[in-house]
Amino acid sequence: MPEYCTLWPEDPTPEHLLNCSECGLDKHNSRIIWGEGNPRAPIYILLDNPGAREDKENIPFVCGTRQALQQAAIEVGLTVEDLYVTYVLKRRPKKKYDKDKTREICMMHFKQQLQLHKPQYIFCLGNVAVQTFFQNQEIDVKSLRGFWHDVQGYQTTVAYHPLAVRRRPNLWLLFLEDWKLVANRYFQQGP
Repeated sequence: MPEYCTLWPEDPTPEHLLNCSECGLDKHNSRIIWGEGNPRAPIYILLDNPGAREDKENIPFVCGTRQALQQAAIEVGLTVEDLYVTYVLKRRPKKKYDKDKTREICMMHFKQQLQLHKPQYIFCLGNVAVQTFFQNQEIDVKSLRGFWHDVQGYQTTVAYHPLAVRRRPNLWLLFLEDWKLVANRYFQQGP
């Protein structure tokens, strides 16, 4: 397995939220994934929801989303210590659900993470993460990428979702440009 395909340490779900059922995703038979990487990292990466993390035999593996994300991070000089990956939805949805209501409920958990750790930068990957964090369903990655934005008091930038990049390799250079934008800001300004 290449160097960028590693299992990053998983951040345990807070004890009082282990059985959270407020959004209804507990009925999808997926466990809560609070985040992975360094919870005290200066750069928070926001994705839509956790992907597959274990195969059918419950053996952990690195999915395509995490491979692309880790490869880009390494190519621009960022490490697992610099990054924390978390999600709009803390559980992987496996069937239909009320997207707007569920995202609104689950974003409360992300806001708690932000208040607790106060990262310096937010990096939203994919339209779901962008629209949810920016609180605007009319925007998209294509129109916002390449720039920094002040969102809810956080320096925020965006990039395509890693799975979109895997499916459309022509997006890789744009994806890498956006990672370089983050790395350059981080290395110039620091945490």
